[in-house]
Order: sequence, then structure tokens, then C-alpha cells
Amino acid sequence: MDDIANDISSTIGRRIHTERTMRDWSLAELAEQSGVSKAMLSTIERGVTSPTAALLVRIAAAFGMTLSTLIARAELQGGGLLRAAGQPVWRDPDTGYVRRHLSPACDMPLELIKVHLPAGAKVSLPAASYAFIKQQIWLISGKLEFTEGDQVHRLEPGDCLALGAPSDCTFHALEPGADYLVALVRS
Repeated sequence: MDDIANDISSTIGRRIHTERTMRDWSLAELAEQSGVSKAMLSTIERGVTSPTAALLVRIAAAFGMTLSTLIARAELQGGGLLRAAGQPVWRDPDTGYVRRHLSPACDMPLELIKVHLPAGAKVSLPAASYAFIKQQIWLISGKLEFTEGDQVHRLEPGDCLALGAPSDCTFHALEPGADYLVALVRS
């Protein structure tokens, strides 16, 4: 898994560099837009460090895209079939959050993401990360506490939650951890 995560971190870093140069932005401009330091952006672009989910959300938002779109652009080459062995897997080095992109690259606005969040782990994402998408969360196994703005949802296996208007959100896996599917539609 670590080799896979390292390969994907390098690919994500190259994609961030590509997105930045397509916009003709310097590292300083991306740092200003994202709130991520130039030094950190440089190490991410060079694949020296594995960025956290929180950092990637800020970078993606600076580009006007979701985390999912940024990772999809980095990893997916196109085609109607994406075999399990080819599905990009990314691990957040801070939380142990593991994200598997299930959807093949295509023109469809739907993306499916499978997530494993270890027991006790929390991932917080700002409202900006939901600005361009609508999504639902379906809990496959475990227990998940999902905070959407001021509202707390406690999900049990089989529960499905449709998210409302963009707001700050926190995913918190309770014992024994949580495996869930995120279905998102790009606007």
C-alpha cells in the first residue's frame, strides 16, 4: 500500500504542477490562492512529501475543483472500464484515511469513491470542497459520525445520507472504523 500511495503522491504532485502551469501561476500565486506555503507546494509538486487531505482540498479549491476531480485528473486515463487493480488508492499520511477512486474516467458527472477511515480518525473538510458537487454517503460497515455544519449524523451500516448546501464537514470514524461509499455529482 505504501508504494501505491507514494506513486499516487508523485502523480498528484505532477498534476498540481500541470494545473498551476496551465493557469500560468507561480508557486507564490498558488500559495496565495490556496493558503498553502510555497515550500510545501514545492515539495508536493516534486513528490517529496505525501500531502494530507486537508492540503489537497485547499489546493483543489484554488483551482476551482474538488479533491475528487484533482485526484481523478491525476490518475485516470480514460475508458469505460476501470478494473480493481487499476483503481487509484490514496492514503492520507496524517489520519490513515484510505480513498479508492472506483469510477472510470469518462464524461459522466458521477463519481464513486470508496473510503476506509480507521477507528478514531477524523477528517475535516471546508465548505469550499463541496462548492462544485452534490454528494451522498452510504455506510458499508462500521460506525461513522458525520458533522455537517452544526448538524451531527450518526450513521450505521446501510444508512445513506444526502448532503445539503455546502458547509464545513467532519468525518469521524467510531469503533471499529468505517468503510463508506461516496457518490458525487459534479455541477
